[in-house]
Amino acid sequence: MKLNIGVLPGDGIGPEVTAQAVKVLKAIAIEFNHIFTFDKALVGAVAIDKTGSPLPDETIEICKKADAILFGAIGNTKYDDDPDATIRPEQGLLGLRKALDLHTNIRPVIAYEDLLNKSSLKVKAIKDTNLVIYRELTGGIYFGEQKLSADGNIASDTCEYQRFEIERIAHKAFKAAQSRKRKLTLVDKANVLESSRLWRRVVKDIAKQYPDVKLDYTYIDNAAMDLIINPRQFDVILTENMFGDILSEEASVIVGSIGLLASASIGDNHVMFEPIHGAYTKAANKGIANPIASILSAAMLLDHFGLDEEANRVREGVDKSLKLHITTPDLNNKYDHISTTKVGDFIEDFIHNPDETNLNFTNIHLGQSTII
Repeated sequence: MKLNIGVLPGDGIGPEVTAQAVKVLKAIAIEFNHIFTFDKALVGAVAIDKTGSPLPDETIEICKKADAILFGAIGNTKYDDDPDATIRPEQGLLGLRKALDLHTNIRPVIAYEDLLNKSSLKVKAIKDTNLVIYRELTGGIYFGEQKLSADGNIASDTCEYQRFEIERIAHKAFKAAQSRKRKLTLVDKANVLESSRLWRRVVKDIAKQYPDVKLDYTYIDNAAMDLIINPRQFDVILTENMFGDILSEEASVIVGSIGLLASASIGDNHVMFEPIHGAYTKAANKGIANPIASILSAAMLLDHFGLDEEANRVREGVDKSLKLHITTPDLNNKYDHISTTKVGDFIEDFIHNPDETNLNFTNIHLGQSTII
């Protein structure tokens, strides 16, 4: 298969983790006889610094021509510390989602057996957790009208949804539930918000087309609590933009590190794959950023194009790295100095040598890229 992949490393740790995902995809191309080409573009703070815009026109064009996009992270503390900044890195990501109409965000949450003790939660509560969050991505409060009074003392953000925006992601979530445990939970705040009541009406109507899926409803505050107390009760979570953002970040506590959570953003004509974590600027260029979320996002890219064996090879490599503690400091208390690059090297080598049983960690630890 031939794929042209747009690569938007972005800011902070984005370039470091994205480089490992590209490395893994190149290994897959070699082993499975594919042709993957990579076209890099600017986005976020680095784009502002070089062009004055967080989303240059050239970046949009590269993304529109690509078969898929691999995204890193955006953000910079100099903008976080300046509430009066009118141009922000995050506008690049929001603008990209809108320009490509990436309306459905898919975020799997899996509690890895080898990492159960890395979570701050009780093992018995999180063991066997396997859920997926379907987050609406181009509507809601993030894209609503923003107002600030002339005196700067009153501000508002409008949360607005249209029926079709809810319908298109709801159908995807119900279909996902049909291939899983046949349970879908709508998370909203329908006791307070009119927009949430629209979500309930629309999803309830659509549920009639999927009689084999059990539909539940819960408020966002209850969902936030239940996700910690008993995450196994969830299978597919469907929710609006801001709620989905918050819940998926919270879910990182279950898996032990936000550096493990991948995502796919799906539109009718374009697709993008990215780790859910931010730029974490303070960790940039230190070799401590966990690349696994970015690598698992690359696996989701392969899934999207029906390359199931290839995607499974990547996930097997990730599983092996976790089992052997070849991970970055956020997860690793067994070995020192396992860098971002060395984790990528290990998974790359696994792709080339999946049947090797005598995995020699010393080689990776010394910075070599060949397993013997």
